Amino acid sequence: MSTRVAVVTGGNKGIGLAIVRALCREFQGDVYLTARDVGRGQAAVASLSSEGLKSSFQQLDINDVDSISTAAAFFKEKYGGVDVLINNAAIAFKVADTTPFAVQAEETLKTNFFATRDVLTAFMPLIKAGGRVVNVSSFVSCRTLNQCSPELQQRFRSEDISEEELAGLMQRFVDKAKAGQHKQDGWPEMAYGVSKTGLTVLSMILARRLSKERPNDGILLNACCPGWVRTDMAGPNAPKSPEEGAVTPVYLALLPPGATEPHGKFVSEKEVQPW
Repeated sequence: MSTRVAVVTGGNKGIGLAIVRALCREFQGDVYLTARDVGRGQAAVASLSSEGLKSSFQQLDINDVDSISTAAAFFKEKYGGVDVLINNAAIAFKVADTTPFAVQAEETLKTNFFATRDVLTAFMPLIKAGGRVVNVSSFVSCRTLNQCSPELQQRFRSEDISEEELAGLMQRFVDKAKAGQHKQDGWPEMAYGVSKTGLTVLSMILARRLSKERPNDGILLNACCPGWVRTDMAGPNAPKSPEEGAVTPVYLALLPPGATEPHGKFVSEKEVQPW
């Protein structure tokens, strides 16, 4: 049997680091913490080592397609693929941030949707039979969905929306935000929420594709909400610790062999949520 491998993006702090820590304890195989910054990533691996936990580091900047390609090639060559992929890397502007909304929209969508999509495009062919893919979304995606126009809601809930149509809608939001017309076009003023709505819908699209193209491989792909967690991103007043935030992503990553669900769902507190 080849060694199994789990890969976590944005793993050097916050929820990502808590996910890596939990996987080091519970996953039977090698655990890779990936991060954009080599120094921070290696420091995180060293800090886990001081806790008696063994992880490895691979540089992965999700906003750099060359970095994605290099990482994908590494895992393909060393492990023949990937057993668990957790897409955790993301950004969020603070509520009080005075950066113009057009810039916030472009930067947030660039990382949280388009760059994560690039990772999935590169890594989906590498997911081994029985693999697990977890996209860390947010409960804000549901709230944002419900604040979109009826037309947008209908498309985002549709089972026939394609990846291309979804990417087009995400780009349309950015373009309309830059023109100051996003509200007239049916979008709420929530760049982070739109990015996570896109990621949740992308998860559903990719899960349907897996069921169609690899029906016998038993791969489960889901989006999830870790909850409101005390991190640099969410601030010190959030009710959950990073370890508590890691519970649902890790639960989905470790769904037992032979499990058939959840798949293509949005999951919070280990429960499938309505979309």
